[in-house]
Amino acid sequence: MTVKRRDVVKAVTLGGAVAISGAASGAARPEAAKIVHHVFFWLKTPDSIADRDQLIAGLRALARIPVIRRLQIGVPASTEQRDVVDASFDVSELMVFDSVADQKIYQDHPVHHDFIAKCGHLWRKVVVYDMLTV
Repeated sequence: MTVKRRDVVKAVTLGGAVAISGAASGAARPEAAKIVHHVFFWLKTPDSIADRDQLIAGLRALARIPVIRRLQIGVPASTEQRDVVDASFDVSELMVFDSVADQKIYQDHPVHHDFIAKCGHLWRKVVVYDMLTV
């Protein structure tokens, strides 16, 4: 993308120098840091579609917790098998929160506790990865 001198002068005059420099480089403006909470579940009965569906329904109910900014639920994708890909889990959920405090609210929320009470018997293993976006 070519930036013309008159566009730069106009942008500076309007206080938009940052917008022009970002547009020229193709870079998006950085988003505020978020907490990403990614949970992997291994079912006690991995061949049970009913158990998988019950877990997925329980995870969907978590969307009622207001501090969750994004919720995605999935199962292993049938992508190329490589040594670095672990597709041994049965169900996964990914949540995004605005802050560590919001993630703590989620952990303590009655809907989350209800999910564990209703679905905890379904899994044999859970692994959680929490990250702060940069």
